[in-house]
Amino acid sequence: MTILQEQLDRITAHTRELVQAERLEFIERAIVELHASGAEDRILPAGARAPEFSLPDASNRPVRSADLLALGPLVINFFRGRWCAYCVTELEAWRELYEAVRARGGLVVGISPQTAHHNELTALQHGIPFPLLADAGCRTAEQYGLVYAIPAGQRRYYRSILVNIPYMNGDAGWRLPLPGTYAIAPDGRVLFARAYADFRVRPEPEEVLAALG
Repeated sequence: MTILQEQLDRITAHTRELVQAERLEFIERAIVELHASGAEDRILPAGARAPEFSLPDASNRPVRSADLLALGPLVINFFRGRWCAYCVTELEAWRELYEAVRARGGLVVGISPQTAHHNELTALQHGIPFPLLADAGCRTAEQYGLVYAIPAGQRRYYRSILVNIPYMNGDAGWRLPLPGTYAIAPDGRVLFARAYADFRVRPEPEEVLAALG
């Protein structure tokens, strides 16, 4: 079994080898500030009722959470976008475990503020077998308590590495979700909820599978 966090830690180590420390300082500072803001404490917790949503998939067809939950439990992976190597690696982990989720009667969806077009590219390039849904303006992520505004220093860093978040998301806002993972029971109850201020840290998918039973 491949441990997801070990894969993510290798990305972090590789980035530190390639990028000058002073350039990464903006990211490190932003993570510390986001954690200090209490962002992790504001996420929708386990035991809560999951907000319903209707979001377009990569073909712009609406996907309703109520319809998905009528079929069984649901795993939701909130991710930042295809430009984030950590998010893509996590999506690929769920790709490998998709049949295990299906064996438990469940489904998986990914939700991102990026446009449907970029979700389509993500699915094609990484062989994602489950729907990737476009959450314009992070409105659904906001209901799950995940949204934050990207600080100015971090914006400058993203621009310097040619990550154009307003273009990717199709709006002028600089807002992102904390990468978050939820497991939802068919009755809408949250079985598992986890999100970290440090985007380089993610829960192990096996923990989520255990919550599905």
